[in-house]
Amino acid sequence: MAASQPAAKRVYTRRRGVLLPIFSLPEKYGVGTLGKEAEAFIDILSECGASIWAILPTGVTGFGDSPYQSFSSFALNPYFLDLDSLIEEGLLTVEECGAVDFGSDPSTVDYGKLYENRLPLLMTAYARAVDRPGYDEEMKDFEAASPWLDDFALFMAIKEHEGGRPWYEWPEGLKHRDPEAIEKIREKISCEIGFHKFIQLKLSEGWERISQHALEKGVLIMGDLPIYCAYDSADCWAYRRNFRFDADGRPTEVAGVPPDYFCEDGQLWGNPVYDWEYMKEDGFSFWMARLRRAAELYGILRIDHFRGFASYYAVPAGAPNARNGEWKKAEGRRLFKLAEEQGLPVEIVAEDLGFITRDVKLLLSGTGFAGMQVMEFAFDGDRKNPHKNKKWDGDAATLKNKIAYTGTHDNPPLAEWWESTDEKTRKYAQKYAGTKDLPRGIVKATVDCDARYAIIPAQDILLLGKGTRMNTPATDSGNWCWRMTKAEEKELASRLKELLEK
Repeated sequence: MAASQPAAKRVYTRRRGVLLPIFSLPEKYGVGTLGKEAEAFIDILSECGASIWAILPTGVTGFGDSPYQSFSSFALNPYFLDLDSLIEEGLLTVEECGAVDFGSDPSTVDYGKLYENRLPLLMTAYARAVDRPGYDEEMKDFEAASPWLDDFALFMAIKEHEGGRPWYEWPEGLKHRDPEAIEKIREKISCEIGFHKFIQLKLSEGWERISQHALEKGVLIMGDLPIYCAYDSADCWAYRRNFRFDADGRPTEVAGVPPDYFCEDGQLWGNPVYDWEYMKEDGFSFWMARLRRAAELYGILRIDHFRGFASYYAVPAGAPNARNGEWKKAEGRRLFKLAEEQGLPVEIVAEDLGFITRDVKLLLSGTGFAGMQVMEFAFDGDRKNPHKNKKWDGDAATLKNKIAYTGTHDNPPLAEWWESTDEKTRKYAQKYAGTKDLPRGIVKATVDCDARYAIIPAQDILLLGKGTRMNTPATDSGNWCWRMTKAEEKELASRLKELLEK
């Protein structure tokens, strides 16, 4: 019998890109949208030789404005609806949009003013749209293609009717989705339900335009999917059997991270954890729906907190901290095998940071997903540091199945990190970059490394420091606000082209 031949080593496509949330685009109406500025940014990426636009989660945000705490795993954020497109359709006027105060600082998002002033403007557009011939047929087609839409629109409309209260504080019939109570409230708030469906229809049209433009320019949009759902969400309300809830809709366990060197109490996130046993028996229908939705939106999907698919840290509900949690087995292996069998057309990369154990490594290697490297974590002198990489030699066969970042949205911008780091770390970084021109040299070395993908936050390309951080974990204000100005965008284009020159 002839000896078996070893499997051929996979050869990867090398891609470089920029991390810039949609809300950070320079836009005249206070927040980045799926409009002309998004198309212009895609043009910049393409012209400079970049082929990935990495964004943050695109869901509907609530208190705290975090894209990782959304009212839905499926719906898009109404803030991203481009007002100019509504003007072009005749649903709004230039004067109406120009009269609204969206904030006066082009370098930041004023969420308070957006919340107060943007939705009333969209309601005006909705009132005009529903009177147009053909609208009902268009909406029926959209509803048929969006099985999540009705539950989401109903959830949001009831939430507004209940003064913004979370679903678990609603009247019993609404909280538990009693058919008679639901039918009664549908009749009462049918206009509000229709409004939320209208917003999602227009967002879908905007996303289609942007996606098609990116495809034509050779740019992949890389989305970001949080592993957990917010407790106050249409997901937990409508699909609650997938979560570890008691009979009254209260979590029995919540997600977190155990105590470590940095936090003696651990981190208590508070998100409901999944009932993986039920999901396995159910064929992972909820997760498969999430992945199918992601495949509709993105060319590449980054899944946040990937280690939670191998095992997750569950804390008893009501606990004051995360000290007394327990590690429990998840069913990620079966889930991703099913996704592979069904041929979901989206490439997945894994945020495999944090407490990484053997089961996580086995899951990552079994899926073939790319794991992450973060350069701000690489310079401790440890030869086995997983965040270390090498300069690419130009041979596609030597590319590593990794996605390298200078830093993530949860890290300080590289320039701020460099100002605060110690001398020992600086020496290791200088050796890695091969230059004393730091932190610029770290950015260039990351672009030139042997990871198949390299993603540079816009702030790091611009070498922006303090005051431009996207998020400071464990804080609930001042986050998710940074916006790139038009002048900075022009500078970014110049620097990015220089970085990607061979």
